[in-house]
Amino acid sequence: MAGESPASHRRDPIKHSGMFSFLKSSWVDFDLLFKVFGNAAVQRRRQHVLSVAKERREAMFRTKRLCMEGNSISFYAATDGEMMIDEEPPVLESQTAKAVEELKLAISFMGKDAVQKKVNTLRELRRLLSRSGFPFVKIALRSGAIPLLAQCLSFGSEDEQLLEAAWCLTNIAAGTPEQTKALLPTLPLLIAHLGEKSSSSVSEQCAWALGNVAGESGELRDLLISQGALIPLAKMMLPDNGSTVRTAAWALSNLIKGPDPDAATELIKIDGVVDAILRHLKKSDIELAIEVSWVVVYLSALSDVATSVLLKTDIVQILVDRLAASNNLQSIIPLLRSLGNLMSSDAYTTNVVLDPGHEITGYIIHSLSNCLKSEHRFLKKEAAWVLSNIAAGSVAHKQLICKSEAVSLLLQLLAGAPFDIKKEVAYVLGNLCVAPADGLGRPSLLLDHLVSFVRNGCLFGFIDLVRQADLEAARIGLHFIELVLRGMPNGEGRKLVEKAGGIDAIERFQVHENEDLRMMAANGQAGGIEKSLTGPQTVMRLVV
Repeated sequence: MAGESPASHRRDPIKHSGMFSFLKSSWVDFDLLFKVFGNAAVQRRRQHVLSVAKERREAMFRTKRLCMEGNSISFYAATDGEMMIDEEPPVLESQTAKAVEELKLAISFMGKDAVQKKVNTLRELRRLLSRSGFPFVKIALRSGAIPLLAQCLSFGSEDEQLLEAAWCLTNIAAGTPEQTKALLPTLPLLIAHLGEKSSSSVSEQCAWALGNVAGESGELRDLLISQGALIPLAKMMLPDNGSTVRTAAWALSNLIKGPDPDAATELIKIDGVVDAILRHLKKSDIELAIEVSWVVVYLSALSDVATSVLLKTDIVQILVDRLAASNNLQSIIPLLRSLGNLMSSDAYTTNVVLDPGHEITGYIIHSLSNCLKSEHRFLKKEAAWVLSNIAAGSVAHKQLICKSEAVSLLLQLLAGAPFDIKKEVAYVLGNLCVAPADGLGRPSLLLDHLVSFVRNGCLFGFIDLVRQADLEAARIGLHFIELVLRGMPNGEGRKLVEKAGGIDAIERFQVHENEDLRMMAANGQAGGIEKSLTGPQTVMRLVV
């Protein structure tokens, strides 16, 4: 289950409250900044969903899946070298072309055992198409397989025939983009067989084929939605048939993955879907929970409507419970993603759903701290991202994090983790240093947090970010340096920045082509390194 590229798409659902906005109100229109960045938060969350696909591949999933043996629809990733092929290529090419030709003859045959003859030839073609390492699909398409398979999907056909035909199409759709598009004439039939009139095995196999098509491109997703695939796939999630629900959920996650939120919004409004999601997440079936969790990932990343609906349920508690109980990497990833998306929605989530006085809040921080200690770098990065959204909440949330072991872990990661993790950690620590706006609409600095972090050596990590080629990381580092320059007591900030090598890091951006970074570098200098501030400055606030 994977697709386009993991934070190829950078992690966008990051909460935008308050970091580095404590500067004098006369310098900045804070109301305008909060409004601008609040809107940006929604857009970033929607864009962020594009990163999920590649990260799922890194978690050993594929957007498109080859269906091997067995009718129970258990998933196999098609990998090079799987199902070793002993025959010579000319023999295999001949076998594939012959299988298509025999299917053509079987379809025209009207005698006794005509149905069984079609089933046998379909099964042989399916077995060839279920192999990897040889261009069976290309040969089958060149031989004219698609119109023949479409005929075999006609209503009134035996279930076994329908199943084998859909299976062949599933594996053709698992091929190249051009091969997937070859299924276009069969899509209405595949969608039609998702209905209640079809057996569960047939509808499940058709859902698998459609999931492969949806995983190919946005163009094909839009086509499937326009042809009515969303509702029947959603209804397949309603029963308690684990295999069917698992396949339908996987296909749905490919179908709604955006960036357009309309499909996700339509899905959440379908009667029974929310109850089904909650019910399936509570079950002990890990594979089922993984697929349903990915549906939640896309719903919460793309649709504000879906996020609002989900937050009115106990889904956060369910996700936290599963996270705390899980030691399975493939299940932890979507759980973290779902929680992070939900935490990035609005103040209601962090201030009400995660009330600092409730046990669930401490529970999730503890679970996230365990992820920070994981040997898997991806989990560390994900956990830091979720924490950054909680850290953007109330002062009570910030204090709860600071009292946990998370802070010491974050400081260690900022000092020595790989760059991508370090950048996520910087968001958390930065958010912990600034309180949200008070009743007068003025954010304020949490001086005790800033001083504690700086005393424990975090400034070196932020200055290192300024030296990186990544402009987002540089922006984070520049903002934190400004916090230190303007916020540390007794004018200590200047000495600390000089000692940590921050002056050279800032000067790099004084002639940078990026205007925002030039301004921040100038503000950093104005904050006490070269001269005192003589007038109003435009201060860019970090999007957190």
